[in-house]
Amino acid sequence: MHIFDAARTAELLPYGPLADAVARTLALKAQGLVTAPERLSVLLPGGAVLLVMPASDGKIAITKMVTVHPGNAARGLPLIRGEAVVLDAVTGERLAMLDGPAVTARRTASASLLAARLLAQKPGGPLLLLGAGVQAKAHGEAFMAGLGVTEVFISARNRAAAEALASHLRGLGAAAVVLAGAGQKPGLTPGNTAGNTPGQAPCQTEGQTLDHALERATLIVTATASPVPVLPETVRDDAFIAAVGSFSPGVAEIPAGLVRRCALYVDSLEGAHAEAGDLLLAGVDWRRVTPLELALAGREHADGPVLYKSVGHAALDLAAARLALGLT
Repeated sequence: MHIFDAARTAELLPYGPLADAVARTLALKAQGLVTAPERLSVLLPGGAVLLVMPASDGKIAITKMVTVHPGNAARGLPLIRGEAVVLDAVTGERLAMLDGPAVTARRTASASLLAARLLAQKPGGPLLLLGAGVQAKAHGEAFMAGLGVTEVFISARNRAAAEALASHLRGLGAAAVVLAGAGQKPGLTPGNTAGNTPGQAPCQTEGQTLDHALERATLIVTATASPVPVLPETVRDDAFIAAVGSFSPGVAEIPAGLVRRCALYVDSLEGAHAEAGDLLLAGVDWRRVTPLELALAGREHADGPVLYKSVGHAALDLAAARLALGLT
């Protein structure tokens, strides 16, 4: 069995090809050729949770087991730990073990990339990231690589993390701005480009506000652990929103009024019914909610904002395993 660490797992899962692999796997799922039951969730002490996610396409099978520990940030430990075991579906031979957090980050961002390709009215951005953790970083990378995004706004409670993410994205070529009000540290003064290194895009003027970013952002990603909505309702009518931070029926990153205003898509209808608090708390009519696999037939057009809600689904992990093993 091949064992891949986080770095090697990430190398095997480039965002663009992984978005394509997600599309192929979801198409198989729509044909009834992928089995991916609702994930098993077990509560652990301190608000932590153990998630077990199996799936199979009849050729390979995968089981991803991860734990999410909200208290680990204060301990200086990773929020998510785990692994994904890939096996031959016919013989049971263990083929590979992938790093669970790397699979989760990259398949989630790649599914959002696929959704934006299919659903975003203006996929070139600018991009607004709410949050500065692993998922915000992965989505910034994915949208830059797959959509050609060159301008990114970042808002997060942790100012230092937001600045680190902005520096990382500038190193990849984006003009990245930490919005005023992130954390407690005051923003840079106009014209201040301190911290730039050769080869980086220049740091744009900081001190810009969330309201300013919302006037311009056509791509928005919410990737926070907030128990209450973090995105104002005043998004553009042509905005595409990927809400990926919460997976609890009692938690919502998106306010109910904005949810009701949007065209609604999900990574998994079954999972959304159980875990998409953004939709559940808004009391949506589920006849308005479309699984991403049904949007694959052609580009969808919406008159207002589009909300793609992801709670995570084992079919996405299966897509990652297929790509990592060269099966797609």
